[in-house]
Amino acid sequence: MSFDDSITGLELLRTKIQKELDDTKSTSDRNVMGQFATPRALALDILQQASNYCPEDEIRFLDPAIGTGAFFSALRSVFPSDRVIEARGYEVDPHYGEPAKKLWSGSGLDIRLEDFTQVDPNTNDSSFNLIICNPPYVRHHHLHNEVKKSLYTRARTETGIEISGLAGLYCYFIALSHRWMAPGALACWLIPSEFMDVNYGVAVKQYLLDRVSLLHIHRFDPADVQFGDALVSSTVVWFRNEKPANHCNIRMTYGGSATSPGTERLVSVRELRVARKWSRLPYSSSRQTVEVPTVGDFFQVKRGIATGDNSFFILKKEEIDRRNLPWTMFRPILPSPRNLESDEVESDESGMPMLEPSLFLLDCQQPLEIVEREYPELWQYLEEGRERGVSDRYVCSHRSPWYAQENRPAAPFVCTYLGRVSKNGNSPFRFILNHSLATAPNVYLMLYPNDSVAETLTQDDSVQRKTWRALRNISPQALFDEGRVYGGGLHKLEPRELANVPALALGEVFSDVAAKPKQVDLFEDLNSDETSQV
Repeated sequence: MSFDDSITGLELLRTKIQKELDDTKSTSDRNVMGQFATPRALALDILQQASNYCPEDEIRFLDPAIGTGAFFSALRSVFPSDRVIEARGYEVDPHYGEPAKKLWSGSGLDIRLEDFTQVDPNTNDSSFNLIICNPPYVRHHHLHNEVKKSLYTRARTETGIEISGLAGLYCYFIALSHRWMAPGALACWLIPSEFMDVNYGVAVKQYLLDRVSLLHIHRFDPADVQFGDALVSSTVVWFRNEKPANHCNIRMTYGGSATSPGTERLVSVRELRVARKWSRLPYSSSRQTVEVPTVGDFFQVKRGIATGDNSFFILKKEEIDRRNLPWTMFRPILPSPRNLESDEVESDESGMPMLEPSLFLLDCQQPLEIVEREYPELWQYLEEGRERGVSDRYVCSHRSPWYAQENRPAAPFVCTYLGRVSKNGNSPFRFILNHSLATAPNVYLMLYPNDSVAETLTQDDSVQRKTWRALRNISPQALFDEGRVYGGGLHKLEPRELANVPALALGEVFSDVAAKPKQVDLFEDLNSDETSQV
């Protein structure tokens, strides 16, 4: 195949075209389609690492989500042109695909404007021996149920792996590319790091351990964001289409670049199989598994209320009075963490939080016809919401009536579920003692005491503060180990993850509560003398 000699000139033009195409699309549209272009330096680093794994082979290259061709451009820079005997790319969006076809015409790259996940490979398509891809980062809630069902069936047929309905589109890309790989083919995927820790990532890890020979996983430091327009922590995964060996070691690296990482460790397949979370393995080893009580032994953890539109459903007291809305349809709600100065919420004698401003959640369970007849001012307000599209928003459109809220009574303890480590090193997660009847929005996790814990709390007022102190004394690292982290160092805890956090101090407070200790990994930080204690 013939390549244009002016590689640098074409790459400069490609970068210019990429920016122009991105600028003509809204951030929201690109987010829905998961379109985040691979930076040139990152593409080169990945292809350089790929060349170390296939130093002499003739290259048959495939990119299932080629965009404007960042990886193909890097391929031309890293591999001699006489080694690349075939190159193909798929692109579902003509907005990027058409300019890319024009740019690379005559280069030997065959760009096909098709949805890779819907293409069935023929017998000639299983000869690609180098697959490099940054698949679309489409979150599961942007995938229609029928699409999910189709992708699930295809992925299970191709690999035998059953992918969760909560998985992002990239998981299906990996599974559906399997049939396109020649025996011994090298694959490299630039994907979100979250697969290493979240429940839906189990299918991807199962594929990497059971269907292929895993070679190398490089996790970028979350503070070193690879995509300026996407809040995602990234990982690069290399594997071969070979039968996996049960006794081999996998290269796991962290920080820096894939070719020059900050930390490196060889991890056995056995350790990967038993580790529930992989993200710590490049710099930590699981020394032992111990049985300890967890937060979930004492509390039921639930996410706060997802209103569907906080600006519509959460009102100040003055606004409710001004509109003459019925107070019986409102209940107090906590403000966002950035507006909550203290970690202790006091209340007046009626249970109202002593906060300024006072915020209240609209929560009406009555059918619209009753509202119109008995509460005309509220009906008018709901009509305003309907006219501005609130009722059509995802959360609202999936409940009946669209303005009714979830049943989330006040919880005595709440925890912020998202945040960054502060400049002075404080934990991004705050445990808040709530004395009021205020519920909480979905920027909090709500901790509801189990029956035996609730009984103890009501019998002795001092236990409440001891419990709060025990929660606040949970080490940030213990929370990090169970949670996940995104680009820019944004840490997040889901309800189930907080429930899994070890809680020895809570066990001491409620020594008479029959908790069921769970097996928890004790990690040893290989880069320091400190150990993440459970």
